[in-house]
Amino acid sequence: MLTNQVVMDVGSTKANILRIVKGHPKSGRYVATHPMAGTEFSGPDAAIVNLYRDKNVILCDVEKSDDDALGLVKNVYKSIGMKILYMESKAHDIHAAYVSHISHISSFALSLTVLDKEKERKNILDMASGGFESTVRLAKSAASMWMPIFMLNDENVLDVMNNYIGKLQQFRDAISNKDEGEITRLIEESNKIKKVLDRKEEPVLIESAYDR
Repeated sequence: MLTNQVVMDVGSTKANILRIVKGHPKSGRYVATHPMAGTEFSGPDAAIVNLYRDKNVILCDVEKSDDDALGLVKNVYKSIGMKILYMESKAHDIHAAYVSHISHISSFALSLTVLDKEKERKNILDMASGGFESTVRLAKSAASMWMPIFMLNDENVLDVMNNYIGKLQQFRDAISNKDEGEITRLIEESNKIKKVLDRKEEPVLIESAYDR
């Protein structure tokens, strides 16, 4: 019987599956991974050439994986041009809720709001700009994929949703009170995300596909 099989996954949550395999006698053959690349489309027809090149992949709790299993998985990702980062599984799930899962919930909610108020399809198409389309793009994502993610990461998703609702309430209150100063403050505070997205702060890069 073979004993050197390697199992890896590419799911959006990690703590739960690592907890499940913890007591398995061959748990060292498992490597938990999360490639940070994809689109809102599903299925073979949605395949994109070089989708993973220069994107990040998160490897979680690597100390629990056997060295050879980890080495094999790292080589697979490097071979398709991915950059490798390491993260503890619970921290991964928290960060995923903030940078990925809430984005999808926001897109789903905005789409539902617009569909609620704009009964005429033509009105939506006539008024839709690049900003609207980019904001609701994720609402095209499949429920079969995202419902399980929200369920598996529910604690972190609810935490970020509560925070997000609080920020919406701040905007609502400021607009309701015609508080121009507070509206300006909130917008300018949010503008700070530009520094992060422009990568002016050092990324926590561990290994590049080109470090060979």
